[in-house]
Amino acid sequence: MNERLHSVLAQRDVSPESLAEVCEVDAKTVSRWLSGRVPHPRHRFRAAQHLRVEETFLWPVAKSRTGQSGVGVGIELVGTYQNRASVPRDVWLSLLQGAQEQIDVLVFSGTFFAQSNPYVAKMLTERAAAGVRVRLCFGDPRGQAAAIRGREEGIGNTLAAKIRASLTYYRPLLPEAGCEVRLHDTTLYNSLFRYDDNLLVNPHIWGQPASANPLFHLKRAQSNGWFDNYAQSFDAVWASARPWNPDQEERAAHGQD
Repeated sequence: MNERLHSVLAQRDVSPESLAEVCEVDAKTVSRWLSGRVPHPRHRFRAAQHLRVEETFLWPVAKSRTGQSGVGVGIELVGTYQNRASVPRDVWLSLLQGAQEQIDVLVFSGTFFAQSNPYVAKMLTERAAAGVRVRLCFGDPRGQAAAIRGREEGIGNTLAAKIRASLTYYRPLLPEAGCEVRLHDTTLYNSLFRYDDNLLVNPHIWGQPASANPLFHLKRAQSNGWFDNYAQSFDAVWASARPWNPDQEERAAHGQD
């Protein structure tokens, strides 16, 4: 599957049928491109021009066939989005449903993750039942990192309240084998959403909510590349995070702990 072409079509809001018209080919031909077939050079040129991207970004394998290297810095970059809010809901759903080995999420509150998909807990439970390891890491509402981030965004203690509200969606996951929720108290430079070898990275810009910041989609293509660096940062934060205990958190929120 050509995930880069899928992603760019979604970003540009161009349908496969529309691209077929531009390239003067049958719609089934574009379907084959999306499935991984490399188009004829003139079609690659016209499609890339219409979608406003580099031809070698969409079809790096074609570059290697001409004797040039198709591997290099940025080869893991599948696509980019102007902000997290512009990522189509179908992208989130398809990645979650398609995960076969692991799902890792690193956020402060991740409110949108549940609000945009009210069945997220059920879907995560189903993936865990199928053998997928699910690790969710939220900001510690009592931690210094969340307090600092709240002040930087100009929302004060609201971030801590958002974290507590978001966590309520995931309480049903705690008894499930293969699911674990932890709380971190670390500076978060980016939110991470990993689904096997796909990783959505949401960089944080000082003073702005994560939803307003860019997002890029990585696909693991080589060891020690961009993907692995971000994946290792998740593991480092996860190792220092503490297990979420809802009852203890509720007592602390009411000043009983």
